[in-house]
Amino acid sequence: MQFNFLEQLAAGGAGIWVIAALSVLAITVALERFHRFRTSAVAPPTLVDEVVPLWQAGQFDQLDQVLKQRDSVLARALQFVVSHRHRWTADELAQRAGEIASRQLRAQQQRAYPLAVVATVAPIVGLLGTVIGMIEAFHVIAFTGGMGDASLLAGGISKALVNTAAGLAVALPSLGLHHYFRHRLVTSGLAMEEQLERMFDACLRTGSH
Repeated sequence: MQFNFLEQLAAGGAGIWVIAALSVLAITVALERFHRFRTSAVAPPTLVDEVVPLWQAGQFDQLDQVLKQRDSVLARALQFVVSHRHRWTADELAQRAGEIASRQLRAQQQRAYPLAVVATVAPIVGLLGTVIGMIEAFHVIAFTGGMGDASLLAGGISKALVNTAAGLAVALPSLGLHHYFRHRLVTSGLAMEEQLERMFDACLRTGSH
């Protein structure tokens, strides 16, 4: 007899529907993060190279326009620096800009958090579905007097275990994507810190402000 996984899923009960909903959530979040969480959204690699000449030339209106057009975490931190360049010292500005960037990065990280939820909840839902399926299988055996018919028990266990398999199939890629986006965030954050330091060294720590 050929094994049909789709039929087994369809017979898996309510747990399969919950796992399916979790898989849709994971796919939606992953697609949104791949689309929105790019290097250009955190720390465009050429932004500081555009900012430094404009700052040194005193073209702050044009600099403000460039930063507004290049919407990113780094651009928002630099906009704050430009707006408050006469109010605080370079070290104070660096601290405030770092705080702004840190808040923005935490917001980016929170948007990928549902992946961690799916990775945690999906296998638990699958295990619960398996336990319920096993109880139902033994219940059928008990009330039909079918202990001598191994096919009844095997069929019930097979349907029950599909829940665990489905839960793990959703949880594993979700966990992998969660760690991937965390790594990407850390990498982008380090790149942004380096660019901020370059900008401060070139524009604010040379007495040019």
